[in-house]
Amino acid sequence: MSVPGQHLKISGRAAPTCQSPSNYLWEDPPDEDKFSVCVHCGMCLEACPTYLQTGHEHQSPRGRVHLIKAVAQGKMEVNEAFEDPVFTCLDCRACETACPAGVQVGALIEEARGQIRQAMPLKGWKGWLHNFFLRGIFPYPSRLQLLGQLLKFYQKSGLQWLTRKLGLLNILPAHMRDMENIMPPVATPVLKRYPTVVPAQGETKLRVGLLTGCVMDVMFSDINEATIRVLSRNGYEVVLPKNQTCCGALHVHAGDREKGKELARQNIDAFLSVGVDKIIVNAAGCGCALKEYAELLHHDERYKDKAYTFAAKVEDVSKFLYENGYEKPKGTLQMRMTYHDACHLAHGQGVRFEPRQLLKEIPGVELVEMSHADTCCGSAGIYNLTNPEMAGKILTEKMQHVPQDVELISMGNPGCMLQMAMGVLCDGRNQRVVHTVQVLDWAYQQSSEQNDELDQDTFKQVAPTKEVH
Repeated sequence: MSVPGQHLKISGRAAPTCQSPSNYLWEDPPDEDKFSVCVHCGMCLEACPTYLQTGHEHQSPRGRVHLIKAVAQGKMEVNEAFEDPVFTCLDCRACETACPAGVQVGALIEEARGQIRQAMPLKGWKGWLHNFFLRGIFPYPSRLQLLGQLLKFYQKSGLQWLTRKLGLLNILPAHMRDMENIMPPVATPVLKRYPTVVPAQGETKLRVGLLTGCVMDVMFSDINEATIRVLSRNGYEVVLPKNQTCCGALHVHAGDREKGKELARQNIDAFLSVGVDKIIVNAAGCGCALKEYAELLHHDERYKDKAYTFAAKVEDVSKFLYENGYEKPKGTLQMRMTYHDACHLAHGQGVRFEPRQLLKEIPGVELVEMSHADTCCGSAGIYNLTNPEMAGKILTEKMQHVPQDVELISMGNPGCMLQMAMGVLCDGRNQRVVHTVQVLDWAYQQSSEQNDELDQDTFKQVAPTKEVH
């Protein structure tokens, strides 16, 4: 018989008791040490995109923490009324930057989502989509690569043109049509084209591993290529472990903590086994997730120490280059651009200065600061697919802060790139959305050519066009 007040692990569940009447019945409940430090001061309110859109207390960080605490105290059930505010949160972490008490709202939200999905599993078509994509596709690079080949065929065969010409996309919701319109050209993933080890140019400074990502390597393999070239040029040997997998961020955000843990263990083994000094990431959401493996696996006796070792090696590419030395480009890019702070880079990892500095030190680049640069664009993983109406409102507001008179909008996260490209499209603008490391790579190419003019192929990549691809 279970004793009230203790959390006894019974078939994956934690049994609540009289002394602790918590309605969290599963492993990894929201940590009291995290929610108890909230003093409900309200400093987080103006930082929260969903509160600013709705004005509802339960859609604010303070309100969500209060609900999480209420469930822990047995005052509220894990039900639809609890599920809605917890899953409407973008998990953007802007509230953590604003919070004077240091409340870890992101961790609390993710732990609460884990409890909700254990108590209230997705059913019907939502459950099917979750299992098909998050459990059936994303954890398996070979399946993602096959999906990428199908997308590439759709784009290259004329099928995309025919589909658009016949208006077949009109059967899709508006936000899905917009997503199709800004889908980047799919290329072959670097994991299939590059060797396991890419040597450094010149003397080797450090041996680094590169997380190629799941969607990143299928939809944005050109960014992975640019990252490899930039690292190699700067004297870093780049290791691409073939058995790496999805970082698990989408799974943890969706409440599927068990799958997230499984993927974390696989990545820890993949990278620690190849003896790298650092683990480099060019996707803000992935980097934040990797840095939090120690938190995710802190109950895992076999992996918790390895998770701490792993997390300590993880670094965003812009921060790594700035702090470990890089060649300042000599080639000139006559570009006027602005920079968007990806939430999980600025708020999640505290990286703001370094990417801006990399851009500022490129000859010819004029960096125009964006007002409210660190407010969320509405991407938030797959939030723009699961909550399109709220994501659309947040994107519309975000675009009001993007300078009109710039050619490029730079950032460090692929999800943000897709969302901001959709904003450019819907706003009728003539701007191109790029990754920060791409701009640095183009500057290096220009340096190598020793020419003031970009070659034609590079110019097609960099210069903005009226059509968003």
